[in-house]
Amino acid sequence: MHADAARSAIDTFVSAFNASDDAYVTSLLSQALTSDVVLWGPLGRSEGIEAVERFVLDIRRHPAGPGTMVRCSGVDMPDEWARYRWVFTTPGGGPRLAGTDVVHLRRGLIDQMIVFAGDLAPAG
Repeated sequence: MHADAARSAIDTFVSAFNASDDAYVTSLLSQALTSDVVLWGPLGRSEGIEAVERFVLDIRRHPAGPGTMVRCSGVDMPDEWARYRWVFTTPGGGPRLAGTDVVHLRRGLIDQMIVFAGDLAPAG
């Protein structure tokens, strides 16, 4: 059951990127995140749903046009931590970005997230 709650929170978070209107982003994030969520992202550390909302809205306003965010892997969840891969694609074959998020869950909601954008270079 714990893994189902994690998948639900993660999929609701991802759906915020694809909302039909910016007005729905806050509601979706409120269903997926704790109010004191901590985001470790490409631009550093930020706290609170409002900070995550700014992050999501910035991506939704990509210069190449509104893109699509999808979870493209299963959810791997050892205990209260989970990870999953995602891909963001802009329209018309524009820029594509992929990465991995690691999230911590508290009572079925994401309270910490670490966003790794891009692939790691091969070792060696």
